[in-house]
Amino acid sequence: MSRITPESARTFILAHTALRPVPHAPEIRLHVADEATALWQKTEEELEAIGLPPPFWAFAWAGGQALARYLLDNPDLCAGARVLDFASGSGLCAIAAARAGAARVLASDLDPFALPAIALNAAANGVAERIAATAEDLIGRDPEADLVLAADIFYERDLAARVGDWLGDLAARGTRVLVGDPGRSYLPRARLDPIASYRVPVTRALEDAEIKQSHVWRFRDRAP
Repeated sequence: MSRITPESARTFILAHTALRPVPHAPEIRLHVADEATALWQKTEEELEAIGLPPPFWAFAWAGGQALARYLLDNPDLCAGARVLDFASGSGLCAIAAARAGAARVLASDLDPFALPAIALNAAANGVAERIAATAEDLIGRDPEADLVLAADIFYERDLAARVGDWLGDLAARGTRVLVGDPGRSYLPRARLDPIASYRVPVTRALEDAEIKQSHVWRFRDRAP
């Protein structure tokens, strides 16, 4: 795979994943890796030379499962709304928002594999017509959304700081910002209010646990 195109990425995804229900949101099916470690190593080995990231798009991460469950159980949050799912990965939260009645959803991710994965997963769940995807870097920009979703993004210090400042600014301007996170290292807890908690089944090879206590948080609309 010397050059990544949408079609070659789509072919790779279909060859290395299976369509399965999400453990904590079984209404949704995703193309996910059968064996986490094998796909992770294969992707790193094949793509290391061109600097592409590990396959975050191939798994239903704990924070995303929690946030998807919350949206499905509280459809009034999404009904008729313009939604941004930031760092969407597999598109799990974007799909949950669409199924919960969002008028339109924009799923953003910088990974060139994520966009084909989002398209495949949206089609598998019957919501392709309401989900668009973009590879643009949206940090610092106005997404023109009523609701912004971000799951499992606070795992790296510099990225977490940039994203936290941006999401905090959006919340201060009146945008509802919801975060799904199982307690990752750089989660800006001082700026968040917890609104739901779930025990989420996860892949032990990735999370070092079979069940991860995961939370949905809301960014405050002003600094503490």
